[in-house]
Amino acid sequence: YYVGLADRRTHARQEEADLLVSIHADAFKDQRVQGSSVYALSQRGASSTLAQFLADEANNADLIGGVSLADKDSTLANVLMNLSMHHTINASLDVGDTVLQSMKQVTDLHSHQVGQASFIVLKSPDTPSILVETGFISNPKEAKRLNTKAHQQTLAKAITQGIKRYFTGNPPSGTLLAWEQKQPQGKQYTIAQGDTLSEIAQRYQISMNTLREVNALHSDTIKVGDTLSIPFL
Repeated sequence: YYVGLADRRTHARQEEADLLVSIHADAFKDQRVQGSSVYALSQRGASSTLAQFLADEANNADLIGGVSLADKDSTLANVLMNLSMHHTINASLDVGDTVLQSMKQVTDLHSHQVGQASFIVLKSPDTPSILVETGFISNPKEAKRLNTKAHQQTLAKAITQGIKRYFTGNPPSGTLLAWEQKQPQGKQYTIAQGDTLSEIAQRYQISMNTLREVNALHSDTIKVGDTLSIPFL
C-alpha cells in the first residue's frame, strides 16, 4: 500500500528508527541514461526542514536526539536542531557511501558518490535517511533487469550488506550490536604436546565448528606451538 513521502519519515521517527532507506526506480527523458544512485539530504534541504520543524508547535515538543525542545527557548532549540541535523546528514552520507560501494559490485552506477538533494522523504532532523535509486525504468535494458526477481534480490542483498557494514563500524547506542562489540573478544591458546582440537573445544565449552571457523581451520590437524583463538561465547 502507498505511504505518503512525509508520512514515511514521520513513521521512522515514531518508531525511533536508526536508519530510513527509501528505495525507488528513476526515470529520465533520455533513454540512454542508466545506473544506480544514492542520495542524502542537502544542506539547503536541512535549512528548510529546521525552519519548518521549529515552526510546528506539535513537533516543537518532540525529542531531537533524545532531548526535548518543549522547555527550551527558540535560540537554544535552534542550536540543538542544527547540531542534530548536522549529525544526521553526516551519518546519512556515510551510510550512503557504504551502500553505494556495495551496489557497484553488482550493478552499474549513475554516480560514484552520494548525491545530495531536498527529497521530502529525507527531511528528518534526527533519523539518518538515504534514498536509493536502483536504476532507470526509462532505459529499456535496465527496466527489463529491474523487472526480474533475480536482479531485485541481488540489489536488495547489496543494499543490506552496505547497511550491515556501516552499522558494524558505527553500532547505534543501546543496541545488541553495540553491546557485542564491548564484550571481550576471547583469548589465545598455545597448543601443547598431546592436545587435540576436540579436547580443546571441550575444555573451553565451545563447538568444534566454532573453533574451526574462528581459526580458519580446514581440518582437525593442529601443531604444537601454534596458537588458537578461543572466543568468549
